[in-house]
Amino acid sequence: MRPKPRYIAVAGNMGSGKSSLVAWLRQQFDLVPFFEGQAANPYLEDFYADMGAHAFRSQLHFMFHRYAQHRLLEREQRGVVQDRTLYEDAEIFARNLHDEGFIDDRDWGLYRLAYGTLAAELRPPDLLIYLRCSMRTLRKRIRLRGRAYESSLPMPYLRRLERLYEEWFETWDRCPTLVLETDELDYVEDLFSRRDLLETLRGVLGIKAP
Repeated sequence: MRPKPRYIAVAGNMGSGKSSLVAWLRQQFDLVPFFEGQAANPYLEDFYADMGAHAFRSQLHFMFHRYAQHRLLEREQRGVVQDRTLYEDAEIFARNLHDEGFIDDRDWGLYRLAYGTLAAELRPPDLLIYLRCSMRTLRKRIRLRGRAYESSLPMPYLRRLERLYEEWFETWDRCPTLVLETDELDYVEDLFSRRDLLETLRGVLGIKAP
């Protein structure tokens, strides 16, 4: 039987460097990239302006979009790399909105039912790469990419996401993991960082150097 193509997921807080890593992995390992596609969410700008009014609809859109994306990547004949997963949408972003009172208990129950049903049908990643970096670096990167709806995000919001990410990662058991500290890691420009990361990933994925 032909082995399934590798599926790598890249996880991490806003501004941690996921999209840059996905683009780099695409080049290095000839992977098909699946980017987050936030701009496609028609509720996003309204959500950042009024979280209470739009949180539930925004999170449902993310969940179903990510589920459809996951189904597409499962059909790929080549290896794939994904920028943020369905699991993060539910266990971090939607959970935070419920914890903060922006999604009420009734809607949260419906959301969890839908999430559990969809997640049970999905093939888990072969490798989860988790990106960590400091709050200072996150804020700097968010400012530099210039998304208007992100520019006013308060620090406590980002810190809550960071805490939930750490809790989620501690209990993750669906596949092997690799943690990258990205404050000083420059796999795009720095030759030594790039070489070390390539060696690490080849070892984890069982790929021989050319």
